[in-house]
Amino acid sequence: PAVLLDSSSSLLFSLLLAQLPVFTSASPVPQRRPTDMDKLSNQTKNLMKLTQELLREHAFDSDVEPHRFRSLPEMSNRSANDFNNLELKPTLSQLHADLKLYEHHFEWLNKVSKKHHHPGVPKLVEMIREMKSLISLLHRQMQRVEAPRVAPATPSLPPHLPYQFDVLQSSHELLQHFKLFCDWAYRAFISLKPKVTAVQ
Repeated sequence: PAVLLDSSSSLLFSLLLAQLPVFTSASPVPQRRPTDMDKLSNQTKNLMKLTQELLREHAFDSDVEPHRFRSLPEMSNRSANDFNNLELKPTLSQLHADLKLYEHHFEWLNKVSKKHHHPGVPKLVEMIREMKSLISLLHRQMQRVEAPRVAPATPSLPPHLPYQFDVLQSSHELLQHFKLFCDWAYRAFISLKPKVTAVQ
């Protein structure tokens, strides 16, 4: 009988153990909801990935004639040392203005790429859609912290591009530039996150 009791109690114990995952999963630890700053950094990362894919798919060997686009945001004066000293409102306002400027450039590129039946058009359309989504999310965050809206610079776009090669060169230069911007913006959003929490 003692043996029987042991085996039945051990069976009961085994059954209780088997139920443990059910009990624990029934009361999950509440997950932290992603903040708008998390969404901004994630969407920027996604845009950078799309940019890299486009560069990889449509890369070409010839040298790109630089400075076709004179109105793109200046990236050479933004360094990794800046991140600790970034001010919340001016940085969000500047990033919004920069993205609006890139949006103009990529919409122009999309038009000329369609004319030349460039194979990268579908991904370019996806990229512009993601960019618009990021801009509206950023605008919402700016309203929350009362960051002023800065008018973007007037885009200075190249004249008519007669050859597909010109389109390729232009797209390559734009994508390279935008990849640098996305990398910087991604890090900036992560650095600014604690400052947003302090304001709200």
